[in-house]
Amino acid sequence: MKVIGIISSLIISIALMVQPNSKKNTMEKTPSMYQISIKSIAGEKIDFESFKGKKILFVNTASKCGFTKQYEDLEKLHKAYKDKLVVIGVPCNQFGGQEPGTLSEIQSFCEVNYGVTFLMTEKIDVKGENQHPLYAWLTNKEKNGVKSSSVKWNFQKYLIDENGSFIDYYYSITKPMSSKILNHLK
Repeated sequence: MKVIGIISSLIISIALMVQPNSKKNTMEKTPSMYQISIKSIAGEKIDFESFKGKKILFVNTASKCGFTKQYEDLEKLHKAYKDKLVVIGVPCNQFGGQEPGTLSEIQSFCEVNYGVTFLMTEKIDVKGENQHPLYAWLTNKEKNGVKSSSVKWNFQKYLIDENGSFIDYYYSITKPMSSKILNHLK
């Protein structure tokens, strides 16, 4: 009887040792940000893996918003830290209909009015039923492994590290050249 108890304890101990860590298992099932597909404003597929080694700042943008002037500082940030950071503008028309234009109109507006040279994507939904997989990853702790959020308005920012890991997000009122963002680039 004593031997059966010892064998039962051993079997239970071994079973517990080989049981997968549920958190690790969940994260392994979550696709890497680098596996998410999105097109540029010109219609070409963007390969996020090509940005490994640099931080990425995603910003949902709109041409007719009170925060639209942030394009200027986003361009400054892009130029000042282009060796360490990739700025990616993500046009979205979900907040007050403030990005109604076509892709070519958006691109022209950004270039003519703000001299934008940083990467811009196709227009997408950043929340709701048709939320793009990129923003599903950015806003869901189960996918990004760090923090959940909801996109509140245009020009909300999401910062990713050099290995594709989520760092943090910043509401629209946080300016692109804010120390909250710049401290991650030094």
